[in-house]
Amino acid sequence: MTSSTGHVYGVHAVAALLAQRPASIKKLLLASGAKNAQLDTLIENTVAAGVAMQVQSRAELDAVIPGARHQGVIAVVRAASYERSEKTLPEFLATLTEPALLLVLDGVQDPHNLGACLRTADAAGAHALIMPRDRAAGITPVVHKVACGAVESVPIFPVTNLARTLRVLRDAGIWVYGASGDAGEGLFSSELTGPVALVLGSEGKGLRRLTREHCDHLLAIPMAGQVESLNVSVAAGVLLFEARRQRLQMSNK
Repeated sequence: MTSSTGHVYGVHAVAALLAQRPASIKKLLLASGAKNAQLDTLIENTVAAGVAMQVQSRAELDAVIPGARHQGVIAVVRAASYERSEKTLPEFLATLTEPALLLVLDGVQDPHNLGACLRTADAAGAHALIMPRDRAAGITPVVHKVACGAVESVPIFPVTNLARTLRVLRDAGIWVYGASGDAGEGLFSSELTGPVALVLGSEGKGLRRLTREHCDHLLAIPMAGQVESLNVSVAAGVLLFEARRQRLQMSNK
């Protein structure tokens, strides 16, 4: 966020923020008359955390973030970084107690896709998400909403030079796999049980040339139908859960 305050909306996103970073919330805006079990729990946790609450009409909440499906709750937050410095990436990798599973996004533009990728990364147990700092979607209220709390649970590393970062990963012993429809190697024949970074390109354009050149291998998701590609968040799910499946299978041997 670039302003002194920002907003996070939606029950799941606000609940995750309250659980992980309560000090970042200036106040909670609640829609008058909104009531359900999830909101009741959220209100109880808000009171316990000592966060101020303000009840407003639904029309007033609608005016705060026009067009947003806020579910009757908006958190007004202090400017805070949800990002980790790329300088600390090697230190972060050194703290992992199991083979790294990283998701790398090469310039995803749509905040809905970024949020969905974060949610998928959390579900699959990815250790971090790496993305370019510029010319890509940032962490916006929409990303928070779509991610359903994953912004708080998945470490995010925006980097200034993705190709250089891929070299850092390779130097750390992490195999870098780029997803590309024209790759000769298929996903299901790839070994993903060791430390891996799975790289996905932007909507429409795919992996940039320099990004491709810094991958150890390119792999393709087998497509049985007529469409040529998948939405980036769907592709992320296929890749990450195949890696998770292989790891679970290996641990059960």
